[in-house]
Amino acid sequence: MLQVHEVAGPPTEIQVFDDDEIAARLTDRDVETIREIFQTPLTGSYNWDYETANTKIRRLYELGKRFNWNVEFDIDWSQPRPAPGQARDAEPEGFAAHPKFKALSPEQQAEFGRRTLAQTLSQFLHGEQGALMVASQLVSCAPTHDAKLYAASQTFDEARHVEVFHRYLMERCRMIYPINPSLKFLLDKVLTDPRWDLKFIGMQILIEGLALAAFQTIHSTTDDPLLRDVVGLVMRDEGRHVAFGVNYLEDWIRALPEDQIEERAQFAYEACVVMRNRLVSTTVAEEFGFTRQEAVEINNAAQGGQAFRTFLFERMIPNLKRVGLLTDKIRPKFEELGVLQFENLKHDGMIDWSALEKPLDLKSHAA
Repeated sequence: MLQVHEVAGPPTEIQVFDDDEIAARLTDRDVETIREIFQTPLTGSYNWDYETANTKIRRLYELGKRFNWNVEFDIDWSQPRPAPGQARDAEPEGFAAHPKFKALSPEQQAEFGRRTLAQTLSQFLHGEQGALMVASQLVSCAPTHDAKLYAASQTFDEARHVEVFHRYLMERCRMIYPINPSLKFLLDKVLTDPRWDLKFIGMQILIEGLALAAFQTIHSTTDDPLLRDVVGLVMRDEGRHVAFGVNYLEDWIRALPEDQIEERAQFAYEACVVMRNRLVSTTVAEEFGFTRQEAVEINNAAQGGQAFRTFLFERMIPNLKRVGLLTDKIRPKFEELGVLQFENLKHDGMIDWSALEKPLDLKSHAA
């Protein structure tokens, strides 16, 4: 029996799963769904010209069809996890040398690491649900046939990403943390805005850029081969998504009136501020006796935190410049953030087709 509960906001409690609850997913049982309602004045459009007008977008669409992967069969879920206490996640960077962490028992330290990873991957899960819903909106409101086709293929990509992170969290971490309020703010802004191009900016340039930075950080630091496989496959999809956004937006934005360009540039800047300053989670550290301020300072000083911010703006600032949102009026604000040194790096409008067309390294174990 389906039980539906409507709530005014996202859950705030950690969900913890045991073996019986995981096994129950495969059996008949009562299903409880919790949903939060939002309203959006979405303006959709038909497109009656079915001819291909943008060869780059159509080529990205074809790659999306070619490189679909299956969560059930193309990932080896039997790979052993790192031995307890030996994974780098067991001693979260920056915290390991702190007296409060050293005072914890070995079991508590391992739990600190497990919860830190679960909290991070939970944000991936929630963010991918947001991306799934935005991509589905783009199918309706994208103005051209090629863009509608690509947005449809991206919607399926995002569904697969929700599935794979949920399964990893259930089977490896056994818990799911609530969504970070700042991430929820960004998703709400993009989902409820009526302008199709702001949805493109918010999702394809900003949120997908954020995701790629986070995935790149995890991929380069994790000791779990299963997680590395999962994130590697997701990154392949996200690379196409960002390339789609940059190539589709650059001509459109430059044709807008100046006041509308500045409005979109201001939105992009404000989103970057949120990503840089407010997406740091202190929940786990506070569970183990750290103050919020201590946790923020440790994260900001840690090499991993610094690498994440570098990955984020190395990709995002060149893309914003390429599509015309690094305007003369907004540049001083980005300069205050200390990120303009990245503006002349490679942007995603210059598609690396050889990388996107490289065959997938699948761990297929289908019968």
